[in-house]
Amino acid sequence: MDAMEPNSGHRSFPIKLWPPSQNTRLMLVERITNNLSSQSFFTQKYCSLSKEEAMENAKEIEDVAFNLANQHYGKEPDGDGSSAVQLYAKECSKHILEVLKRGPRAKVDEEVEKAGKIGGPKKTLFDISKGQRAFLDAEEAEELLKPLKEPGNSFTKICLSNRSFGLGAAHVAEPILLSLKDQLQEVNLCDFIAGRPESEALDVMTIFSVALEGCILKSLNLSNNALGEKGVRAFGRLLKSQSNLEELYLMNDGISEEAARAVCELIPSTEKLRVLQFHNNMTGDEGAIAISEVVKRSPLLKDFRCSSSRVGSEGGIALSEALGTCTHLEKLDLQDNLFGMEAGFVLSKALGKHANLTEVYLSYLNLENKGAITLANALMESAPSLEVLEMAGNDITAEAAPSLAACVAAKKFLTKLNLGENEFKDEGAVLISKALEADHDQLKEVDMNTNFIRRAGARLLAMAVVQKPNFKLLNINGNIISEEGIDELKDIFKTCTHVLGALDENDPDGVEDEDNDDKDADEEEARDKDGLESELQKLDVNLEE
Repeated sequence: MDAMEPNSGHRSFPIKLWPPSQNTRLMLVERITNNLSSQSFFTQKYCSLSKEEAMENAKEIEDVAFNLANQHYGKEPDGDGSSAVQLYAKECSKHILEVLKRGPRAKVDEEVEKAGKIGGPKKTLFDISKGQRAFLDAEEAEELLKPLKEPGNSFTKICLSNRSFGLGAAHVAEPILLSLKDQLQEVNLCDFIAGRPESEALDVMTIFSVALEGCILKSLNLSNNALGEKGVRAFGRLLKSQSNLEELYLMNDGISEEAARAVCELIPSTEKLRVLQFHNNMTGDEGAIAISEVVKRSPLLKDFRCSSSRVGSEGGIALSEALGTCTHLEKLDLQDNLFGMEAGFVLSKALGKHANLTEVYLSYLNLENKGAITLANALMESAPSLEVLEMAGNDITAEAAPSLAACVAAKKFLTKLNLGENEFKDEGAVLISKALEADHDQLKEVDMNTNFIRRAGARLLAMAVVQKPNFKLLNINGNIISEEGIDELKDIFKTCTHVLGALDENDPDGVEDEDNDDKDADEEEARDKDGLESELQKLDVNLEE
């Protein structure tokens, strides 16, 4: 990248912000990967991707945005490139949001796909979700779905998400889906009616439901379609015909109390169900009670998610009691609801029966100390292979730290611990750090942000993790560590500076909401020094959809 340097003749060269260096592009891919895979407001609202899928999408997003910005820059080669940088960041942000809304793609058998490319067995996955999110008319549907009409095709999995089907396109798809009825095993209709009027969307859903009725499906994804009760019932014929489902996804679907009851009513059997995911709905207590009936009928359940769905104490108790019957559970995500202590007590009884748990997400449940203590005690006695434990934002203080520390100490396979946004202070941080000192060689991430931790607690946390062979991130931002403590942390991590997370929200004086004028001035100066990197550092999912 060019720089502006005065010479003896007082001549200067203009700053060129475009093109970015290869290192900058790689840095952006890593940032996008984190946006797609890490816990945030948007991944909680929609869903997060695995690290592998996030990296694949990040590379595609960056490449598309770079090429578009490069074309833009070609039209103004005499400019400084700032408009190209802005377009680059804007396009990345837009595509990140699109990918999060779309959700994870169906897993592809890579070996079969590779074999298909070299003349071996034919592909089993048909996927139109790549590319721009767009409306689909009849003519476009004819062309796009043409491979499904080929005689003797071997497609058993179809992903029709990220394209909005109108009535014309639905009528084109109907006979094609009917012809595949005996071979389909996985159907992904995530986000396939976006932007359509309600009446048209319901008609489209009914057409697909009738066409797919009778398929013996293992996996069905109807997420991101704002279904509500009307939408659920529009898929009634398809749902009623399913008795072998192993995976069902209904995330960000407007699943209200009535819609949850409709789901419970319409699905005849969930005896083989292994994955059931409700996320970012408006289920409420009564809806959760209906969902609990589905859970009770799912003895083989391994992965259950009912996060960000407005479930209070009554619904939380019903779900917790139902989970007690699912002894094969491996992954549980209930975060961002309003369970409270009582539901926490009931949930602790259920978790005591789950020896196979590997991931537990219990953040933002209003558990407080008593709820956290009973859950920690239950988990300590069960789940010997626990890898992820999250209990952030539960108003937990140092009073609960001994129980949590004992639980953490017992989990030798732990890879991630998130206790952020609580009130552990130094007293609690010291106990947690001691619990992490021995063993825990697989530990990768510890999050103790916003816990009123001072220098002593921060130092012990740092020393507990710095020598871990696989450790990636210590997040202790938002605490009240002194300037001397910050210097001490940087010295501890001097050979692995990337492991220590950002400390920009640390308040060394222990005063909340301090005037940030000085910090804003520093950021402005940084932007002046390096416009491109500054723009990309601020890259995040755009709030405007």
